[in-house]
Amino acid sequence: MKKLLNTLYLTSPNHYLSLEGENVVVLDGEETVGRVPLHNLEAIASFGYRGASPALMGACAEKGIDLSFLTPQGKFLARVTGRVRGNVILRKNQFEAARDETASLRIARNFILGKVYNSRWVLERTLRDHEMQIDADRVSKASRNLQQNLLQIRECIDSARLRGLEGESASQYFGVFEEMILQQKSVFHFEGRNRRPPLDRVNALLSFVYTLLTGMTTSALESVGLDPYVGFLHTDRPGRASLALDLMEELRPVLADRFVLTLINRNIVTAKDFSIQENGAVLMKDDTRKRILTEWQNKKKEAIRHPFLDEKVEWGMVPFAQAMLLARYLRGDLDEYPPLLWK
Repeated sequence: MKKLLNTLYLTSPNHYLSLEGENVVVLDGEETVGRVPLHNLEAIASFGYRGASPALMGACAEKGIDLSFLTPQGKFLARVTGRVRGNVILRKNQFEAARDETASLRIARNFILGKVYNSRWVLERTLRDHEMQIDADRVSKASRNLQQNLLQIRECIDSARLRGLEGESASQYFGVFEEMILQQKSVFHFEGRNRRPPLDRVNALLSFVYTLLTGMTTSALESVGLDPYVGFLHTDRPGRASLALDLMEELRPVLADRFVLTLINRNIVTAKDFSIQENGAVLMKDDTRKRILTEWQNKKKEAIRHPFLDEKVEWGMVPFAQAMLLARYLRGDLDEYPPLLWK
């Protein structure tokens, strides 16, 4: 399995990346402020507009190092990719499944099954650990509704109905999301998902971490030879990594959402880490992003026992494990794609 290496995050908008020998060099103006060997990296993410030298882009493409560019607020701009790699037969199988409504629905159904199952267990874990601190009846009701939806999702044979069940489940889950915020409730209030721009601190955190997770799933799919832009649940759109968005659905609750809740409940982020713009947009400060990225790197190193593989894997490797299982299913080695079902 792919070795989990480091991701280099550049959070200053003034940093420029260049290549010197086998090292990536970080420049601030004419001053060198960092130097990292390329062989230590699996990805580079730059939150700024100055960019990178063509030589570094070429080296990253050749060595399979994911190089992504994002705005200072975390909105994806572009990524550098090299020659198309992977098994051409596997990609043909992927494209054929994406064109086949029945085959596409079967895969999409399991993505949603994993998402709703994991959402329910995030709620159940909160009930188990913090029953006296939350409105337990309200959270229990949402969990029961998700359980009922799971039964319908398993038998769903209509794509429109599947999307309806997904939307209904998301509404139930996010309807009680604020109950899981146990600390700093007066400043980290949550009334539902909003984005572009996020209008509260919780949504600002969720959007940022979802961007990081999308980058992980995109890299994972490319590493096993799949096309991250041809999906089964999210419709194809130029420039949108539809399959990466599909794959991350089952990981949102257990990896991204729980990580955001940890940041808030452990006071790793506070109200002073955000600024509010005149249009109501809530933005994270530069130092806040750096702190979150450090915590994210640590989170990726935590190990869990994968329920299908029955072996220990780091959270950072879970997207690669799921991409590998999806590829095995599309090749015909598995009877069904097994989503990550966490407890």
